[in-house]
Amino acid sequence: MKPTISIEYCPRCGWLLRAAWMAQELLTTFSNDLLAVQLIPSEVSGRYTIKIDNTLLWDRKREGRFPEPKEVKQKVRDEIDPERSLGHSDR
Repeated sequence: MKPTISIEYCPRCGWLLRAAWMAQELLTTFSNDLLAVQLIPSEVSGRYTIKIDNTLLWDRKREGRFPEPKEVKQKVRDEIDPERSLGHSDR
């Protein structure tokens, strides 16, 4: 079964566009490999997390910053197909 990515973001912080952009990047790169990318408005202020199924890939508070798309794509690739080349995103 194909995995689902969840992006939980703080709507009060205005991070919907950031989350939607990340979802677009992931869907473009992994269009045949994912079941879905969910955008989840968080009840917790300041939250921005990315999970693949139940595995946490990124937590803004833990990392101290937002991820670059390249970083998230590499983490997703490592979970679903570690041998896959991401082309320019691997450099």
